[in-house]
Amino acid sequence: MVLKSNAIANNPIKISLFLTFILISLLSLFFLVFFYTSSTATQNQLRSIQAESLYHPNSFKVYVADLPRSLNYGLLEKYWSSGHPDSRIPSDPDHQIPSSHSPKPTKYPPYPENPLIKQYSVEYWILGDLETPEEMRTGSFAKRVFDVEEADVVFVPFFATLSAEMQLGLGNGAFRKKEGNEDYLRQKEVVDFVRNTDAWKRSGGRDHVFVLTDPVAMWHVRAEIAPAVLLVVDFGGWYKLDSKSSNGSTSDVVMHHTQVSLLKDVIVPYTHLLPRLQLSDNQERYTLLYFKGAKHRHRGGLVREKLWDLLVSEPGIVMEEGFPNATGREQSIKGMRTSEFCLHPAGDTPTSCRLFDAIESLCIPVIVSDNIELPFEGMIDYSEFSVFVAVSDALTPNWLVTHLRSIPARQRDEFRRNMAKVQPIFEYESGHPGGVGPIPPDGAVNHIWKKVQQKLPAIKEAIIRNKRKPAGVSIPLRCHCT
Repeated sequence: MVLKSNAIANNPIKISLFLTFILISLLSLFFLVFFYTSSTATQNQLRSIQAESLYHPNSFKVYVADLPRSLNYGLLEKYWSSGHPDSRIPSDPDHQIPSSHSPKPTKYPPYPENPLIKQYSVEYWILGDLETPEEMRTGSFAKRVFDVEEADVVFVPFFATLSAEMQLGLGNGAFRKKEGNEDYLRQKEVVDFVRNTDAWKRSGGRDHVFVLTDPVAMWHVRAEIAPAVLLVVDFGGWYKLDSKSSNGSTSDVVMHHTQVSLLKDVIVPYTHLLPRLQLSDNQERYTLLYFKGAKHRHRGGLVREKLWDLLVSEPGIVMEEGFPNATGREQSIKGMRTSEFCLHPAGDTPTSCRLFDAIESLCIPVIVSDNIELPFEGMIDYSEFSVFVAVSDALTPNWLVTHLRSIPARQRDEFRRNMAKVQPIFEYESGHPGGVGPIPPDGAVNHIWKKVQQKLPAIKEAIIRNKRKPAGVSIPLRCHCT
């Protein structure tokens, strides 16, 4: 043993190899410890960022334009103090009781229960979230800022739908006219206000957000606000059907408008009118297909009348005229909760509140609307809980009924399980008086702002491109998203 040690000691080459081996071993051990520590730190950092994003999500900054109160909550006060019932429905739930029983004056009045208006109440819930004190907005995706220079977008708090519906409810035929039209005066006031702000002039309005859920909201000034981000339920209020083709025959060719685009605008859900059915409360469904609504519609909704005639006499199918108002609500709840499928044909516009009532009722939507656009696509996949049918197939005798009956029970159950998962996404109501208070973190308002945030790169690019355009240069307008 001593001889062997002496041999190593007396051999420089072996000493060098031995020291090299020791050095490599030490370096290997060092790098192993370093990378393990670094990897752990990185993982912890990522977890920290994810946690911060989860509990402090409101990094998306929104400035609320300083419109007069008369254009939002003051408009609600005007609505509730009015003694005129809505002329379009037989029973107006908001104006059938003495004025002494109307809501008490408050800073944040309730939104109407009239179903023709309530279905479009997005404007109310978005502003209610932004009006909530910041310390209570821990679950809100958008952070309200009070310096427009800090903002990603400018929210314009005009209750455009309420304004339009109040005018329509008078039934005096003045809506499409400017003279004697209070809604037009309000529209003009809004446009004059925002277009004269430095924020609008700087961006051309591209970073401004308007809620236009009613297809006729801001009817008279749409061209003036077209560059902005528009929150709409679909594009039905902009698309038109060409009434005649070049040879004079009728045609249903859709004429697309340059004022709206999926590139700059956001499709938002209607406010559902029927209560949510939990999956655990789901019971036997003995009707194959259910529909409740108006048979006769215009434009793209003509398919509804044809479908009605094809299906009304089919066994296992229920087709009812009406709207889920005070008298028909219970009937709608029962019909949707006891049916496997709920028909969703195009009406005056490609979509309707009926789709979201079906989802809340766990009734599998059967969508017959070729031009439909749906909210939050890219975040959810509607094909996982809905049946999409081309209009041409649906209008083929016996095709639709045969197709629905061929869908096995296990797939129907899977559709319902998937539907139950997405029900919260379509929820607006916060459960707080006046709509002011913490919102559901996984609800509709946060998803809307997430979709708006996705538009920011295109918005910023459009603003920069517009700055370098020489004065007097005209660029062909393909869409207001450029």
